[in-house]
Amino acid sequence: MTSTIRRTLCLWAVFAWGGPGFCFAAGPAPATVAAPEYTNWVAACRRLPMNRDLGDRIAPQDRRPLRSFAEFSAVLEPFLELSRTGALARAGSWLGAVTPGLAFLDADRGYFDNTGVPFQPFAQRVVVPPGTRLFFHGDLHGDIHALLAYLETLNREGHLDGFRVARPEVRLVFMGDYTDRGKHGVEVLYTLMRLKLANPAQVILVRGNHEDLNLVSRYGFLAEASQKYGRELDVRRLVRLYDFLPVVLYVKCGTNVVECNHGGLEPGYDSRPLLAAPEGVLFHKLGRLEQKRWLGANAPWVASLPAVTRSALEDSLVDFEPHTPTSPTVLGFMWNDFSVTSGEPQFAIDPGRAFVYGDEATRRVFEAGSAPPARIRALFRAHQHSSVPNPLMRRLIASRGIFQHWQPRDHATPADPSEQILRGWIETTDERSIPDGSVWTFNVAPDSVYGVGCGFIFDTAGELTTAEKWDDWRLKVRNFAVAGLER
Repeated sequence: MTSTIRRTLCLWAVFAWGGPGFCFAAGPAPATVAAPEYTNWVAACRRLPMNRDLGDRIAPQDRRPLRSFAEFSAVLEPFLELSRTGALARAGSWLGAVTPGLAFLDADRGYFDNTGVPFQPFAQRVVVPPGTRLFFHGDLHGDIHALLAYLETLNREGHLDGFRVARPEVRLVFMGDYTDRGKHGVEVLYTLMRLKLANPAQVILVRGNHEDLNLVSRYGFLAEASQKYGRELDVRRLVRLYDFLPVVLYVKCGTNVVECNHGGLEPGYDSRPLLAAPEGVLFHKLGRLEQKRWLGANAPWVASLPAVTRSALEDSLVDFEPHTPTSPTVLGFMWNDFSVTSGEPQFAIDPGRAFVYGDEATRRVFEAGSAPPARIRALFRAHQHSSVPNPLMRRLIASRGIFQHWQPRDHATPADPSEQILRGWIETTDERSIPDGSVWTFNVAPDSVYGVGCGFIFDTAGELTTAEKWDDWRLKVRNFAVAGLER
């Protein structure tokens, strides 16, 4: 790491937290600590105050389940070791000869310092048989109570046995933004790593835009971890775990594919080689993203767009090699969004955030990324939340936490319809079919600034069941009560 970056981060920590700053210097190896059993872990976490009660504070030390960084490292280190020696380390798991290299798997090196490891985002593909049940969960943002309510339900139903997935047909997919804006990010990350270690192939953690050193430095997680562990904290190893999470997941069953990522579309990535690869291939390094190629392939359609939309699209899409999640421009899988109703522009810029794609633009990106006979049919994602009511948040709440964009009966006006009106426009049933070209946004966990600001107290997950025919795939909406939010 350059001395400038080191000095900036340490000074930022001092001024932002009013206490000792963190640095990337590695301390002594943590002592071996036994990880608690599932039931003990749940009981310990239940003693934590709700985020909405903590405000800007963190939980008192005597109520924290992990009182030293050594206890957290007892799971972090095996997680990093799994990344170094597991499927990510097998050359046969990667498409062709394009692997990230051994340095990429060294947790003592990172793209954010001067150790020579570039930012290397990657895609993952899983091939599953008909009848597979995949449980998808959106943003957690440090809400340990919602996460435990979800896991406890899966345990009661027999899908989980403690941290272990108990049924071979079950997969768990988490769609990013595990920390920040909530005061229990340490506990959330610890729980997710326990799940992944117990089920390396059946639990997938997708990388969100907050799995980034830049954002966790600004939105609370590093402040939380530093306040909890002080100079024990090894920031490099903590944030390096993000690099071992895919930025996009493709779930393939037969010839049908559901794309899953935190943010939105990345038209510069060509997913066709990965979708057409032999079954043993799991990963593909994104490499250079060629957005101009997609523009050229869709030139007549682009030319037909209104001048303002066309100009924004042509000026914004560029060819680039990602240096970070946001430079030289945003990585769409982690950052981009979608319009809400079908009458909105096909492309727009959300200032200070990312790009917003419409229904026809989305269909064309799906089409370009499909590898016949394998077709991208739909996209599951999270990310597009607000701490104040807006058109999307109103629809997310009215649709019980999972909203399908561009529904035929939905309207852009009025901008603030009541929940009763929205329920007449959009789908609210337990079980839903999945139209071709559809995009589904999953809500954020409720013990968060989003739950407080938008007035919801339920957690949500989606249970996707695959089938031989696409028309038979089903998405079931699952809602969970969170203890402590009943008031």
